[in-house]
Amino acid sequence: MRLTGAQALKLAGLAGAVGVVATGVVVARNERARRAYTPDEVREQLHARYARAASAPTTIAQPSKPTLRERVSFLRRKKSRA
Repeated sequence: MRLTGAQALKLAGLAGAVGVVATGVVVARNERARRAYTPDEVREQLHARYARAASAPTTIAQPSKPTLRERVSFLRRKKSRA
């Protein structure tokens, strides 16, 4: 069975509509679960999350210095472009 152009567009539109409906169902389910918390429970969770984040060590990755081989390679490429 071969699809014509119009049939393919209808099928794509139907698939898009099904995707929108499915996304709406997931969002509604998550919204209901989120609203099930009391404000005190939300506050406790936020405080606990903040405490975990504040106690975690923060390290910023420093860029490593290029090796001699990398610098020579860079200079050779730069010279060959000029």
